[in-house]
Amino acid sequence: MSQLGTYLLLFALVVSCYGLLAAAVGAKTGRPALVESARRCAFGVLVTVAAANATMLAALLSNEFAIRYVADNSARETPVFFKALSLWAADSGSLLLWNLILAGYIAAVAVRFRRDRPPTFPYALSVLFAVQVFYLILINGPAQPFASLANPPADGRGPAPLLQNHPLMAVHPPFLYLGFIGFTVPFAFGIAALLAGQGLDQWVSLIRRWTLVVWCFLTVGLLLGALWSYSVLGWGGYWAWDPVENVALLPWLLSTAFLHSVMLQERRGMARLWNIALVIGAFSLMTFGTFLTRANVLSSVHAFAQTSVGPAYLAFLALVLLAGFGLVAWRLPTLRTPASLTSAISREGAFVANNMLLLAAAAIILLGTTFPLVVEAVSGQQVTVGGPYFRSSVTPVFLLILLLAGTAPLLPWRATNRSRALRRLRVPATAAALVMIATAWAGVRQITVVAGFGLAALVFVTSGQEILGGLAIGRRGLRAGTVRALVRGRRRHAGLVVHLGLALVAAGITASYSLGQQAQVTLKTGQSTVFGGQVLRYQGLHTDQQPQRIVLTTTVSVTNSSGGTAGTLDPRMNLYPAATEPIGSPSIRRGIVWDLYASLISLQDDGGSATFRFYRNPGVNWLWFGGLVMALGGIAAAWPSRRPNSGGDQGAKAVRKRAAVEAGAP
Repeated sequence: MSQLGTYLLLFALVVSCYGLLAAAVGAKTGRPALVESARRCAFGVLVTVAAANATMLAALLSNEFAIRYVADNSARETPVFFKALSLWAADSGSLLLWNLILAGYIAAVAVRFRRDRPPTFPYALSVLFAVQVFYLILINGPAQPFASLANPPADGRGPAPLLQNHPLMAVHPPFLYLGFIGFTVPFAFGIAALLAGQGLDQWVSLIRRWTLVVWCFLTVGLLLGALWSYSVLGWGGYWAWDPVENVALLPWLLSTAFLHSVMLQERRGMARLWNIALVIGAFSLMTFGTFLTRANVLSSVHAFAQTSVGPAYLAFLALVLLAGFGLVAWRLPTLRTPASLTSAISREGAFVANNMLLLAAAAIILLGTTFPLVVEAVSGQQVTVGGPYFRSSVTPVFLLILLLAGTAPLLPWRATNRSRALRRLRVPATAAALVMIATAWAGVRQITVVAGFGLAALVFVTSGQEILGGLAIGRRGLRAGTVRALVRGRRRHAGLVVHLGLALVAAGITASYSLGQQAQVTLKTGQSTVFGGQVLRYQGLHTDQQPQRIVLTTTVSVTNSSGGTAGTLDPRMNLYPAATEPIGSPSIRRGIVWDLYASLISLQDDGGSATFRFYRNPGVNWLWFGGLVMALGGIAAAWPSRRPNSGGDQGAKAVRKRAAVEAGAP
């Protein structure tokens, strides 16, 4: 298996190198046969890398401890489910999955443009293969997942305890990788437009749908990461402003900005330079985040240990920045557009302001994340930048983003009819004011909390009002026979659905961060305490001997203030042979309005008494549901239309029409 996996990865590298050269030479010389052969290489790389992943999976499941990766990350007693997840439990194995997903994206591009190929396609294909070559060099060089051991152990060490403590590990990393790696596609087409010197407007229409899909994957990945942190780590929260969490958020912020500003280029011919810079920036931040995770420079529960690929990532990041922005400087005269902002109080003015705020949030987070690293590199001193900095700095920016999300859909393009916009704003503004008054009346005195709930209501009511109004217009259009108008409105309605989800997320974050309660108590068996209006009684300890661990489970009964039984909580501690200390698992009673959350801190007197930390977390489930609504809205916006001249094709058609008008064509 070691030799088979090694040869498969080496063959994939050779095929990718040929694909890179064939696509580049074909693009430069205009030889379609070379481009076609490069396109077909995409499928060969995908099949080969998939076979390598299957080989590693088989080695994990069959306890092939002669392979170092298997010996380090699996054991005979590890359940089969977590053995399979060990494929991405450490750096070299995760690079196998990374290469597989990247090869899948390249193959998807090859399928999409098998017939109708824009002039930038050969250049984009060469860039895609160049990125694939880099990651295959990593896995054939310093990573080497199939490296063998001269003296194989009888048993392996098993996965890290946290990675086999919850089934969410099955979905969180793959979705995050699908989002991270997917930024390669818009980056490749943006660079291709710069290399070709043409299609500087058309490329945004080509990759808008790709970017939406990637944005959906990353949204779900971030959501699942927050859910994993909430459900596994036992600290009662879901976002700790951990450096690795932060660098995963940065590409999401830039891609969100791009998805808004791309409409400026499609509708008004604006933001050509801005959009290409956003795409290069998002891909660069993805690479930077990967470097931080794998370069042994962070102390984080998310970071990989014992990896030697950090310098290679740093060199690749430098190459991306120099090549990307060097090409931008080269094509700068052609990236300037005559179109300009005609009115600040307009849809395009709101999009520009939204982009500025999203970049401000990204800059604040990037500064707080990298500042400790810079200080340590320069002075050798260790400093930390924690949650208070991020919350105090980012909160005003996100409140302004909510204000724009609640008002921008009411503004028309170009000049603004202020009286009409104010009429449409009347109902959302009234709803927001009522929510803020009710929040203050309930005793909340924090201005940011009152504003957070009010602006979330503004976004929700505005989006709902516009969706209902658009559907009513669509019904009238159907009766009039204008089906096309309804189909073309799908993209706008989907964006409004994303805003509905954003409002729910904002309300959930505001409630959970500002209105939660917590208490730490030590209870003897049979003893009770009152928390959050409920009686919590410690019933005792139960020990379960499992093949890979010992589970110490406590039982806490929950009784309502009226005396009715509301169920039980069962927080536990898991003792793994490879762990130096127990790994806790919280217990959560989830509700629509609030969660009751219990963590087991320690045990005394052989379980005769236990120390618990209880949390009453309001609004957390609004966050999960809102994130799901955002992802569904993104999927609806990216979903291909059955009509040939809709969706992204409409954007391309608008770009061609505008270019013809500018050139003086009738």
